[in-house]
Amino acid sequence: MTTETPRTDGVLAGLARFCYRRRRLVLLTWIVGVIATAFVGFGYGTPSDNDYSGGASDSAQAQLLIDKHFPQQQGDTLTLAIKAEKGIDDPAARQEIEKVIADLDASPITGPVTSPYHDESLVTKDRRIARMTIPLTGKDVTKAEVKPLVDTVKEASGDGVTLGLGGDKAEKAETPAPGSAESVGILAAAVVLFIAFGSLVAMGLPIMTGLMGVVGGIALMKLVGHLVPSPDFTVLVAVMIGLGVGIDYALFILTRYKDSLQDQGDPESATVKAITTAGHAVLFAGTTVVIALLGLIAMGQKMMTGVAIGASVTVLVTMIAAVTLLPALLGFTGHKIHSLRLPRRTSRRHGHDSVPPRERPTPAERWAGVVQRKPLIAAILAGASLLVLAAPALSMRLSLPDASVQPHDRSSYTSYEILSEGFGPGYGAPLIFATNVDAQDADLRPLIEAVTKTDGIASATQPRISNDGQAAIFMAFPTTGYQDEATTALVHELRDNVLPQAPGGEHVYIGGPNAGAIDFAEDTRSHVPLMIAAVIMMSLILLIALVRSATIALQAAVMNILSIGAAYGVLVAVVQWGWLGSALGFPTHMPITTWVPMMMFPLLFGLSMDYEVFLISRIHEEYQRTGDTRTAVTRGLASTAKVITAAAAIMIAIFTTALLGSDVSVKQIGLGMAAAVLIDATIIRMILVPAVMELCGKANWWMPGRRPPKATSTSLVRVGEQATV
Repeated sequence: MTTETPRTDGVLAGLARFCYRRRRLVLLTWIVGVIATAFVGFGYGTPSDNDYSGGASDSAQAQLLIDKHFPQQQGDTLTLAIKAEKGIDDPAARQEIEKVIADLDASPITGPVTSPYHDESLVTKDRRIARMTIPLTGKDVTKAEVKPLVDTVKEASGDGVTLGLGGDKAEKAETPAPGSAESVGILAAAVVLFIAFGSLVAMGLPIMTGLMGVVGGIALMKLVGHLVPSPDFTVLVAVMIGLGVGIDYALFILTRYKDSLQDQGDPESATVKAITTAGHAVLFAGTTVVIALLGLIAMGQKMMTGVAIGASVTVLVTMIAAVTLLPALLGFTGHKIHSLRLPRRTSRRHGHDSVPPRERPTPAERWAGVVQRKPLIAAILAGASLLVLAAPALSMRLSLPDASVQPHDRSSYTSYEILSEGFGPGYGAPLIFATNVDAQDADLRPLIEAVTKTDGIASATQPRISNDGQAAIFMAFPTTGYQDEATTALVHELRDNVLPQAPGGEHVYIGGPNAGAIDFAEDTRSHVPLMIAAVIMMSLILLIALVRSATIALQAAVMNILSIGAAYGVLVAVVQWGWLGSALGFPTHMPITTWVPMMMFPLLFGLSMDYEVFLISRIHEEYQRTGDTRTAVTRGLASTAKVITAAAAIMIAIFTTALLGSDVSVKQIGLGMAAAVLIDATIIRMILVPAVMELCGKANWWMPGRRPPKATSTSLVRVGEQATV
């Protein structure tokens, strides 16, 4: 039996050799490049764009009318909610309330305000609760400018008076800046790496590589935003994904380097071999993640296109760092890769063969034997477990978070609570009706009357005609809240039945944040099948090209869908049903944020394919060596179990740290991603893959137009070599 050594004259070999020999130049280039990109990107990058409207939806058409005919409506506003136990007319309460109103009115970022003491419509009948709208002077008002207003309101609460400041700008102003959660994730990854490698030097290289890649990727993403704007949550998602894949990719290469160094003894040769084998697999894995992310473009939504391109840029930079920066760092460490070791027992390697000694099976081999003795039972139990976990996903509801799902110590939540008590839960979920009219005196009374009489509508405002006399708007307040299913049903009832039967109602559009969120969710549902199909097809083509087996590619696709479905189910059970939700940091049960499941699918599909490649390619190598599927699966699982487990542990550690943050949407995606990786690394890789491959036997290697490969003593395929980690 012979084995093929990696090519020493290929592009990757030349790149590895160059980075190793010119390590000072490469390291300096990376440091200067990242600093320069960070300076330009963070200093002159485009601001985030959270606009999820657009297209031909009802809410988008309403917004177009408002933008065109009501330019004065474009500014952001804040809402001050006031609750006084003795009534707002109590002298002590009034003195405190008027002081806060004066402070808010005097701010340079606010416009003129109307005090509830001057407008009876802003006060409840019992005079205990009041509200007032505070216009902001422009759309470019920053969080830092709004934060003092939030602090003023919070500090004024007490002595029987409760105040809350609501509005999108207020919510963002009191949301803590990210940072601590990512630090915890990096620390957890360092612990996993130290346990896996037993060396502080080996632990530091993947972290340094991952951090350099992420910082450069995020800065470059900010610059790309001038061409394709992305929402503000893209940075948090990109940091999570970039750190996860960046550290994992460096882990795979470093593991191969250590094995090669022990075999060959020459650091340069070991570096070249690591890059031409594991590095080649990293390029494939990273390309798979990038292509899967770009599948979000199939959604046809501006917001998700920005997320796809922004996150893809970060993954691309971390992938490049793994095959250029890491070889340069290896040039500095050389044999010192084992420095500062953790004391542990070491076992002597038997020769230079990568196959573990047969006389002492590893725990992974013994486990594979257990599964392979009863493959049908194992496959049924694993499949049933995944279906049970996925079952809650059938009741998934999509929405966008509002003040009602924020942490209860926030001023915005206090504002929501006061306004819901005094003016009804629908006050925070107004519906804005917009229509074209032909005169300033257009009669909209029949239309407003039809809307007001609809079950689920609490009240409606009088219409406002635009200055040019060509458009009119009015608002209606539901009896139910923003996140309530009944509110969604009400919007459909108005659009489908009430407005078409009202005079002139066929030309009326329902918009506003509430209706916009409903339209965004429904547009997402309609485009998700296309996105899923695009991601699966592109990933299948890549996997078939790599492993040369249609059967294994189809197995991978089905198993990935099952694991993602199970992750969706866990997400619904925790976030929407409230199981362990408070323990995991969710203030209340809530619908799943609309963009979370469609963001999770391509990410998880790409990451799952990474693990599939490293496991299946090793099994493929062993099959070519022995011609026996059972032996190939056993040895393949044994040789990759440690590194895949370490990689999965790093991913889980980084994703779960999102639960320490304050953004409920990012917390959701962190929880879902962590659950999916855990399920993939346990039920899928440890049970379902060996069981299904045992059942399929030689059919695993079926490819249209060719016969299954036979056992030979020919050289190992490069794809197998890629995953010998």
